[in-house]
Amino acid sequence: MILLDENTRAVVQGITGNQGRFHTQNMLECKTNIVAGVTPGKAGQDVYGIPVYDTVLETVEKYDVNASVIFIPAPFVKDAAYEAIDAGIELVTIITEHVPIQDSMDIVSYGKKHGVNIIGPNTPGLASPKVGKLGIIPMNILKEGNIGMISRSGTLTYEIASQLTISGHGQSTCVGIGGDPVTGLRYIEVLEMFEKDRETDAIIMVGEIGGNAEENAAEKMVSKMKKPVISYIAGQSAPEGKRMGHAGAIIEKGVGTAKSKMEALENSGAYVAKRISDIPLILKEII
Repeated sequence: MILLDENTRAVVQGITGNQGRFHTQNMLECKTNIVAGVTPGKAGQDVYGIPVYDTVLETVEKYDVNASVIFIPAPFVKDAAYEAIDAGIELVTIITEHVPIQDSMDIVSYGKKHGVNIIGPNTPGLASPKVGKLGIIPMNILKEGNIGMISRSGTLTYEIASQLTISGHGQSTCVGIGGDPVTGLRYIEVLEMFEKDRETDAIIMVGEIGGNAEENAAEKMVSKMKKPVISYIAGQSAPEGKRMGHAGAIIEKGVGTAKSKMEALENSGAYVAKRISDIPLILKEII
């Protein structure tokens, strides 16, 4: 497992909102260690038995909280993330989509300055079947195992994880890094974590058109890894200049095509699946 483990003590920022409340219930049902919630002005309430406080700092001081998951409307995400970072939180997961790019840049920069792992924005979060999840990944499609997953797409994470589970391959941790042009943890950092993780034997890397994150990861990390990496790139038939799904999924002037990403990954030693259904077959051959 990486990032989320038995030592995680999480706070939900925005716990009293509809999304925060709904997903807190789901996180609790899969045994995630949620110890507190935060909504300014709602201190003293509780959500499914979880006490609500006005500030993140209070939860850190009382429960030694070390992780946060944010269900806050986009205009207020930056303030919420800064509050968590200033309080000493080590892992901040931002589920919210439509966060302004400048805000995302500021959050990522501020997090790096303080040594905080930022996941997202616009992410389904992360899940480790052994201990729970921070975010919205459906746990009924996962099972405990030794396959690590990294993806820019929540939907593809679910589809591929489900196919792995059906074929008998469980997951160690699934990480959605987010589909925006600017995100916190990138492929490179998460791949490095999986490479060091004793409970992960192989990694599924799910990418999509747009940007050069996959090519960077291929050159700087995948080529150096001892553990096998299986990659799948979505958008193989996407036309140039058309955004497909995510804000970050757009091909501009021939850069960021599925072809360039697949070639870079194959040249780095990764196994490249042309179809999602190929992934379990490749896994069967290599582990």
